Amino acid sequence: MFFNSLDFAIFLPIVFTIYWLFKNHFKIQNLIVVIASYVFYGWWDWRFLSLILFSSLVDYFVGLSLSKQETKFKRKVLLWTSIVVNLGFLGFFKYYNFFLDNFVDAFSFFGYSIKTNSLNIILPVGISFYTFQTLSYTIDVYKRKLEPTKNFIAFSAFVSFFPQLVAGPIERATHLLPQFYKKRVFDYGLAVNGLRQILWGLFKKVVIADNCAEHANFIFNHSPDLSGSTLLIGAIFFTFQIYCDFSGYSDIAIGTSRLFGFDLMKNFAFPYFSRDIAEFWRRWHISLSTWFRDYLYIPLGGSRGGTWSKVKNTFIIFIVSGFWHGANWTFIAWGTLNAIYFLPLLLRKKNRRYLEVVAYDKTLPSFREILNIGITFSLTVFAWIFFRAENINHAFDIIKSIFSNSLFSIPHFSNSDIALTTVFLTFVFILIEWSGRNQAFAIETFGLRWKKISRLLFYYLLIFSIFYFTGKEQEFIYFQF
Repeated sequence: MFFNSLDFAIFLPIVFTIYWLFKNHFKIQNLIVVIASYVFYGWWDWRFLSLILFSSLVDYFVGLSLSKQETKFKRKVLLWTSIVVNLGFLGFFKYYNFFLDNFVDAFSFFGYSIKTNSLNIILPVGISFYTFQTLSYTIDVYKRKLEPTKNFIAFSAFVSFFPQLVAGPIERATHLLPQFYKKRVFDYGLAVNGLRQILWGLFKKVVIADNCAEHANFIFNHSPDLSGSTLLIGAIFFTFQIYCDFSGYSDIAIGTSRLFGFDLMKNFAFPYFSRDIAEFWRRWHISLSTWFRDYLYIPLGGSRGGTWSKVKNTFIIFIVSGFWHGANWTFIAWGTLNAIYFLPLLLRKKNRRYLEVVAYDKTLPSFREILNIGITFSLTVFAWIFFRAENINHAFDIIKSIFSNSLFSIPHFSNSDIALTTVFLTFVFILIEWSGRNQAFAIETFGLRWKKISRLLFYYLLIFSIFYFTGKEQEFIYFQF
């Protein structure tokens, strides 16, 4: 079930109404959340509900066993049971054919021919997200940062919570799980704020991301026939597509959660206004980057060791992050490239110099800030080429064409009028994002000081544009991860 579908438009009010009918019975509300979440996920393919249930059962009983076990060795066995089961499922569904194909290619390189059969494996939507979410619970219980729950319904609701089940944010058990232990009170102001964030998320997805996708897909799919200037613009279109698609999903998820009295972590903080790559990674897919930081980077030693240790850990964290996105060498190249970007800042101890929002309490940035934002954005666009390309050779072919004389030619689009409309809409979007960069989301307080009729006109314009462009309906990019 997609957030931008008629199914969800019907599903959400029904669940919302039933949920708040039991406002004095939070345990029944938890059960409603579990049922709604399983319906939401099963709408895509009911067969994979068993994976979520099995993963929930494993981590629930591992957590209970950890609470009763003091022996260090046995506690580690329990922890690794959870890790192996969860990552085993993830590895099979997501990476089996990748490793098999590369294994065959490696032997072929040395002159040996191996016959194998690839499996026609369907990747369960959101498996990378809920796998990491359940792992956070087991690891935190193992580290004694969290008391294991004895309430299986509450735990199941935490694992399968439908607003963020298939594309995050990847919630920590220490943050989300305790919210299922207590009574939720309907807050009208919080609900209105949630609806406002849902509206902005839908605008980003339907109006910006889906329109950019139309041009980005055409350009990347026909790259051999297009000029360097067109390919560069295609890369920029994809840059805004992936941001508006993914952050739009997060906005809808966070806003929907507020309707039910839950607080989810912020997942994006206007990353394209970053002044260096380190700031970009503090603002992009925050739930994943902090997950890798806390559960992989810091246990490896983080930046506490010598130069070699810092270099090694940086490359590990970025390469694993790239590989998390998919079974393709393009994602590993994307992760490696970001590690190369990030490393000089880390080694020079300048990776935490930009902690505040750019041009804080100012209308416009300084010339230096504009320059830094432009350089960071350009590096990001270049890296996204690898992320979007079909394979490594495709990425290098595109880059080669961009850095050719055809870069200075007139760009070609399948429909110039629609392309110009998309550019205009994206420009308006950037202005609104800039004006709201100090907020949790761009229109959190946007227009609240206007006259009521002006504010309503703005919201109706957003709604009209969403309905106007609804027919394009592109699947959320991160569903494939």
